[in-house]
Amino acid sequence: MLERISTARSQMDAACEKLGRQINIMEVCGTHTVSIFRNGIRSAIPEKLKLLSGPGCPVCVTDQGYIDVTINLAKRDDCILATYGDMMRVPGKDTSLEALTSGNVKVVLSSDDAINLAKENPDKTVVFIAVGFETTTPASAVAVADAGKLGLENFCILSGHKKVVPAMDALLSDKNHKIDAFLCPGHVSVIIGTDAYKPIVENYKRPCVVAGFEPMQVIEGIAEICRQLTEGIAETKSIYEVAVTPTGNQAAMKIIDEYFEPYDGYWRGLGKIPNGTLRLKEKYGKYDAMTRFGIDEIPAEDMTGCRCGEVLCGLIDPPECAMFDSACTPDEPVGPCMVSTEGACSAWYKYGRRKRRQT
Repeated sequence: MLERISTARSQMDAACEKLGRQINIMEVCGTHTVSIFRNGIRSAIPEKLKLLSGPGCPVCVTDQGYIDVTINLAKRDDCILATYGDMMRVPGKDTSLEALTSGNVKVVLSSDDAINLAKENPDKTVVFIAVGFETTTPASAVAVADAGKLGLENFCILSGHKKVVPAMDALLSDKNHKIDAFLCPGHVSVIIGTDAYKPIVENYKRPCVVAGFEPMQVIEGIAEICRQLTEGIAETKSIYEVAVTPTGNQAAMKIIDEYFEPYDGYWRGLGKIPNGTLRLKEKYGKYDAMTRFGIDEIPAEDMTGCRCGEVLCGLIDPPECAMFDSACTPDEPVGPCMVSTEGACSAWYKYGRRKRRQT
């Protein structure tokens, strides 16, 4: 283990010396952000190597308009909202799902639970709040398929699913040219495979390295990026070979392609990204909450003063937001980056505060 750490650190030092400037590596995944903080990895890398937290938290990147739509649906007497628990406390324009007293919001652990709610409540329309990247999209597709097989007319989904690679493209083309490389998400890459990142490598000459979430995996992923930067090359590479293949999970991708299609949708902080989100195909429109309730896609501005969008783009670190650790805390969150356990603000608050206490 010590030899592996020493080798990794040597590769990092070599890259810093070769480039002679600050190196910016973005970890796309929120789980990586938490692992990096929890294991003290930031303090173990060279000073000239900066890790940027990116748009890898699905709750955080869900745009404000989507949040407000869920709240409006929850206020209807004819609906039951089925949602994962991490969406409950995300602030909308006026309130949150958690603060509603209508009793129309149910926390579920899976899309199967949402299907069961529809079976148990035939007089209500159950709306499954379907958020997440390619990792969770297959489960939403299966739910729609099951609803069709069971003849459930009172089930639909509000798709907030997003595609990771278009967001990476948007960061490089529009928002943040200071990114030198990406530490790519492990869970998403299990589904889409390392080949999915080839357009980023080919179009922008940025290394894209997939790593797992154990400390050594993260360290060796960063070291592999540094090796490529030292050699002046850009490649896709997996340090997580036990789970991630070049082509990904073909069965999962097939069911995504059967039920969903890419479209230009909104991300918090990144705006509208071409083909950056997923919606149900027209032939499954009766299971689409937007279609069923005649909802127009109206994006809304982020909460006033909250700089969560800039955090998600790697433009600032959370402490640079004036609300951080004052008006915005995990107990009283203003933005979703402080709500989610995968959010960068939450990680900075929890682990950064611990570090300050220790010093």
